[in-house]
Amino acid sequence: MSTPPAPASICLLRLSALGDVTHVVPLVRTLQTAWPETPLSWIIGKAEQRLLEGLPGVEFIEYDKKSGFAGMRALRRRLNARPDGKYDVLLQMQVAARANLLSAVVPARTRVGYDRARSRDGHGLFINQRIPARQGMHVLDAIGSFCEPLGLRQKEVRWDLPVPADARDWARAQWDADHVPTLMISPCSSHVLRNWHAERYAAVADHAIGRGWRVVLCGGRSELERQTTDAIVQSMHGSALDLVGKDTLKQLPALLERADLLMTPDSGPMHIANAMGTKVLGLHAASNPARSGPYSDRRYCVDRYDDAARRYRGKPAAELRWGAKIEQPGVMDLVTVDDAVAAFERFVTDTAG
Repeated sequence: MSTPPAPASICLLRLSALGDVTHVVPLVRTLQTAWPETPLSWIIGKAEQRLLEGLPGVEFIEYDKKSGFAGMRALRRRLNARPDGKYDVLLQMQVAARANLLSAVVPARTRVGYDRARSRDGHGLFINQRIPARQGMHVLDAIGSFCEPLGLRQKEVRWDLPVPADARDWARAQWDADHVPTLMISPCSSHVLRNWHAERYAAVADHAIGRGWRVVLCGGRSELERQTTDAIVQSMHGSALDLVGKDTLKQLPALLERADLLMTPDSGPMHIANAMGTKVLGLHAASNPARSGPYSDRRYCVDRYDDAARRYRGKPAAELRWGAKIEQPGVMDLVTVDDAVAAFERFVTDTAG
């Protein structure tokens, strides 16, 4: 199959979140492989831009989500001042109302968006082509299908996230390069109802320590992450290396890369770790790991999504709309310590010797 003619320019619009922009990187690689001379612009959120800064061949256009209509007007002025006029193609990969409105200020001839089933908040008013309507896809594959209206297929998933040498130097300095395996715990998602209990994290951490593992805690600088981490440390019998709030977004991938296994709810670090080649012990009840779990390997995930569907929706997960969230108070109680320990032991067995 021959490669279709290259567009003169492509603009991607995906503002957030950290995990989702990580899913966009393989699409960027697909576009660059097919059309290495086509300039790519990416309208992106502030934190997300910091994570991906240095991605080769991409012009990042940062949009502050707090700037509202003033920020949209400023973006329109910037884009209208471009010497080459309209983009040939806009890939509008976010259906939230704010992103839909923002896309209206992007001058583009072809405007590719989601299929009708995944559209909302007036998404269809801002696009003139749609990706194929396929159900049962992982989020990364859905994003990867944005190249299909342009005549391409995403046949390879490749990240190669831009990690500076000094970020890796910092990560290497945090603990000795010995033969002790490392369980990293990133305990918090930005969606609070996806988060697990501190005492349960502590119990799994102590189990890992009893098996001769090192435990490292990582996370951001929010009050919730600090409080959760403190509660984990206080509940543990063993000791952990507490790095919460100490890394930057450029250092985070390097830190996750050093772990043997990451335990986390459905979160940005889950997907960043996966992109860096680290296995993930994902904790799922509020969301479906088949849709939003670690893309490359879900063997070590705890999956209580069907139990959650039956308890909170009165039907099996197979009867829910694909991608439905079950973010209800208490839903993560369905994930037990025994579940997580069993997932940990699966990893230990698979990597023994």
